[in-house]
Amino acid sequence: MSEYPTLEQWERGPKIVAIGGGTGLSTMLRGLKKYTQNVTAVVTVADDGGGSGMLRQDLGMPPPGDIRHCMEALANTEPVMEKLLTYRFTEGSLAGQSFGNLLLAALNGVTGSFEEAVTEMSHVLAITGQVIPVTSADVQLEAVFENGARVIGESQIAAFKKEQDCRIHHVSLIPDHPKATPAAIEAIGEADLILLGPGSLYTSIIPNLLVEGVAQAVAQADAPKIYVCNIMTQDGETEGYTAADHLEALLVHGAPGLLDLCLANSAPVHPGLLERYREEDAVPLTVDRERVARLGLELVERPVAAEEGHDPEKLAQAVLDIYRSRAVRIFRGERRYVLEE
Repeated sequence: MSEYPTLEQWERGPKIVAIGGGTGLSTMLRGLKKYTQNVTAVVTVADDGGGSGMLRQDLGMPPPGDIRHCMEALANTEPVMEKLLTYRFTEGSLAGQSFGNLLLAALNGVTGSFEEAVTEMSHVLAITGQVIPVTSADVQLEAVFENGARVIGESQIAAFKKEQDCRIHHVSLIPDHPKATPAAIEAIGEADLILLGPGSLYTSIIPNLLVEGVAQAVAQADAPKIYVCNIMTQDGETEGYTAADHLEALLVHGAPGLLDLCLANSAPVHPGLLERYREEDAVPLTVDRERVARLGLELVERPVAAEEGHDPEKLAQAVLDIYRSRAVRIFRGERRYVLEE
């Protein structure tokens, strides 16, 4: 796929639901929005660090950071507004806080609902598609390690893991199994394609699966379900992990039928990226093909790496190429897609 779709093709493009959080999800959204207007991001709200954590503590609102990143990626705004959204204060009591977070916090106060605030900000930014918080509950992320130690707080996990020097056994939410936003479940059920990742395995992707009904909705959906592998391992989270290790963690925290396919990078990792990640003791992710096959999942490898990580354009093209090669459109009063046999 080398050309952008026509306006009609873009408007009628597949309904894609991308589940995750952080910069990985927003990077992928930047590419996908060029090929279909029917993009939905279902985003974690477990973050408790940085500016998001401050607003969460001060105002009692869900953390806006991951939501804001996704809206920035899908926004269709003037350059000045783009600069405003990403502007980060450097002095005073607002030091470290971004204008985008403050705008979402203000809308949360005006509307009285975080879900409504996200909807209103989406209108202000004229985003392509929609961004949906996976839950409106006030949740904390807890990590339990293989040695039995545990820590509460998404922002505490990486440092605590280094102290323990062992792998994460599982993560859970407090309170357990919070209620999903109805819009998230509805979007998953109507999707033509469901994507998990890329992004932090235990702190961006898996927390979504721990919300009541989300993993089950993904597993029961007719749409193809693809896990998009990270290019590198992550310091303080997935050191020593292979592609199959990521998949096993997802399946343990999810439900039977959660995934159909794994998309991994096949391009050489840029020297600059290697150097930057070397400081964090992170290395290129090993794709252990035989273990992936034993999990009953198909593996597709495509050159989707760029100098800074995933290339949004190449990633979108790879995802849609996979989708088109495995989906058949059937017209019976409504659009439906099924996997080819």
